[in-house]
Amino acid sequence: MTEEKRSEVLQGTLDLMILKTLHALGPQYGFGIARRIEQVSREVLQLNAGAVYTSLVRLQQQGWIAAEWGTSDNNRKAKFYSITERGKKQLTVETENWERISGVVGRVLKMEGER
Repeated sequence: MTEEKRSEVLQGTLDLMILKTLHALGPQYGFGIARRIEQVSREVLQLNAGAVYTSLVRLQQQGWIAAEWGTSDNNRKAKFYSITERGKKQLTVETENWERISGVVGRVLKMEGER
């Protein structure tokens, strides 16, 4: 896919996508989370590893995810992240906010010109 077709992640949506990924798939390590989001987006999203890890740290500081050391698919030591009960509650709140905001944006984009 060409660079023009790839999209940057909207500010604030990466946390939501990470929470949803962990809720849907269970514990994952950082690269696995990023890769899964890219796959689900059909490669439209290209996630910067630094942005993913910054988001993971922020989510962990909020108490929405927990981390534990384990072994990755390629037999390397990796930190695995999982969603907490607080994170599940926040996922519900963030999902409702996203649906409301995306609905508003959709309505604005459908506006016809008034002259």
